[in-house]
Amino acid sequence: MKGIRVLLVEDERSQRILLKRILEKEGYSVQESENGGEALALFERGDFDLVLLDQKLPDTMGIDVLRKIRFVNPVIPVIVVTAYANVHDAVQAMKESAFHYLTKPIDPEELLLVMKKAIETLTLKRENEELRTSLKDRYRYESIIYASGRMEEVMALAFGASKSDANVLITGESGTGKELVAGAIHTTSARKEKNFVIAHLAALPETLIEAELFGHEKGAFTGASTKRIGKFEFASGGTIFLDEIGELSRSVQVRLLRVIQEKKVVRLGSNEEIPVDLRLICATNKNIEEEVERQDFREDLYYRLNVIRIHVPPLRDRKEDIPLLVDHFIRLYSERENKPIHGVTDEALKSLLKYNFPGNTRELENMVERAIVFARGEYITRQDLPIPTAQRAVHRVGGKLRKTVEKLEKDVILDSLGRNDWNQVKTAIELGVSERVLRYKMKKYRLQKQAL
Repeated sequence: MKGIRVLLVEDERSQRILLKRILEKEGYSVQESENGGEALALFERGDFDLVLLDQKLPDTMGIDVLRKIRFVNPVIPVIVVTAYANVHDAVQAMKESAFHYLTKPIDPEELLLVMKKAIETLTLKRENEELRTSLKDRYRYESIIYASGRMEEVMALAFGASKSDANVLITGESGTGKELVAGAIHTTSARKEKNFVIAHLAALPETLIEAELFGHEKGAFTGASTKRIGKFEFASGGTIFLDEIGELSRSVQVRLLRVIQEKKVVRLGSNEEIPVDLRLICATNKNIEEEVERQDFREDLYYRLNVIRIHVPPLRDRKEDIPLLVDHFIRLYSERENKPIHGVTDEALKSLLKYNFPGNTRELENMVERAIVFARGEYITRQDLPIPTAQRAVHRVGGKLRKTVEKLEKDVILDSLGRNDWNQVKTAIELGVSERVLRYKMKKYRLQKQAL
């Protein structure tokens, strides 16, 4: 317990000396106080990890000091000590969020055990808060970089989904940013102050998925040496994101369906049902409808998950986003590498725009990161970018096909607009797209009525 700072509030000098010796022997750093006023002054000025507080003090009652400590810092654990085994005082102390209540004479072993548990609890709270802060920064709505109409639609759907507690299914290829969209939904929702828990199912062996999601009791299976809280239980009150939901076995799908229907989980090795209140967001890079058709994915679970559907398009279909993403990654990694990289050359940017990025945004990020590490000048050049030559040849052919498709799409939109006297509502209905998509396409192809 080296470095753990304890405020010891005790009016009896002999008791104070005894407790200080016990704690310092274990490595605690102890600061003493003999009354409530002095203790509060020290607490407000100092940076303590734990308070050991006598219930009866010369100038006030320990319970009043506890309330004021809670007002200053509600996280720091406070252990209340009294000379009388008074049930009323104990109940009152616990109501005021005391961590524990001990009676004199204090058993040193019991005291050290309680203090150890208090520090473990404080450490967990601090880690959770740090994690929550970092998640808020990483997954905030504004952190998703885009300029394209396609992504504008995605984020509009995400923002709308954040206003409800309905289950969300996010589809899209690997590396498109499905996890970022899920995080943006959470951090703009009413649950944003609670946990955002991520489970990468594809990274877990099938034998461990159930234990990871539902938790387990000690001895539930070989290797289960301690009790473990599952991700569903840990996410209660907040949001859980299940990435690659298509990887779940049929047996786990049944258990997940039960969680959704009953809002309860049962740890492995237990019969106790634990209530959970969580928002479920799932993602997959598979064609989930084909999985249902092949009976690899339960149809009833599919309908439960597919309440709000958000599809994140691949980077090759939203190349307007590439320049902004490149600038973002350059700022990020040039700062990390402490290199004065100011941007990319025109030739390098043209090469990136021609490339179709089978690995999507993740591949672009890795490409820029590598280029910054090896770049010799202030700008990333074409030679710094690891774009495979064979891939470039393939994508030149793909570029011709894309131009042909775009010309056909432009002609179809123009024809429909003409038939509907440029009424966008009627045109969108005829084409089977939203008005937002139609406006985006008109802007992309620079379609204006006076041009006819």
